[in-house]
Amino acid sequence: MPSHQLEYEILGASAQSVEIILDPGETVIAEAGAMNYMTEGVRFETRMGDGSSSGLLGKLWSVGKRMLTGESLFMTHFSNAGKSQARVAFAAPYPGTVVPIDLATIGGRLICQKDAFLCAAHGTSIGISFAKRLGAGFFGGEGFILQKLEGDGLAFVHAGGTVIRKELNNETLRLDTGCLVAFSGGIDYDIALAGGLKSMLFGGEGILLTTLKGTGTVWIQSLPFSRLAERVYAATVQAREEVRAGGK
Repeated sequence: MPSHQLEYEILGASAQSVEIILDPGETVIAEAGAMNYMTEGVRFETRMGDGSSSGLLGKLWSVGKRMLTGESLFMTHFSNAGKSQARVAFAAPYPGTVVPIDLATIGGRLICQKDAFLCAAHGTSIGISFAKRLGAGFFGGEGFILQKLEGDGLAFVHAGGTVIRKELNNETLRLDTGCLVAFSGGIDYDIALAGGLKSMLFGGEGILLTTLKGTGTVWIQSLPFSRLAERVYAATVQAREEVRAGGK
């Protein structure tokens, strides 16, 4: 189905949210728990799947795909039931950047890490994409299954830190596995060794790197949540050890 045509406003700097402007009858779909606030006239309903599938079998297949990604079986649909414009805002659970992507301008398909999706225009299909190579699935940092967004409207993904957009023209790009946010159709995704044995063991960049080849768009995050969590955990453990040592 054609996607609803949404207007939006990105709010904030280091911890962004997105405010969706809904005309009467328009709907935006979002992950459960992503809503920040909404104005009068917005009604919400929790449903199984994204609403792009009709019929019982289609809905069950949509739910099954979400189970494979580890996401909630349900999505929330926010609709403007009033007679004038209304607004609803969404924010991710950790600081970072909200990236608006017009699916129609990138061929109608976006592959992203499974926890990157925030919200999208109603009519967007949210499915799964399997890594083509087993090595990419097991060692890619994002698992064997990625999310696939398809449609002709706006989708919004969230990333940690600053987001860098790279345009590939039959080129190859290598990056840290956790830094990949999303890429458009026409890009081949794989995992390659970081370099020689010495570089892999002592270089601090990990053993494997994500390799992207082809023509299309790639979105990269400067601060993956996993990297932030590791630093916070290490600092917490160090502080705890210092407290214990001081108490002896």
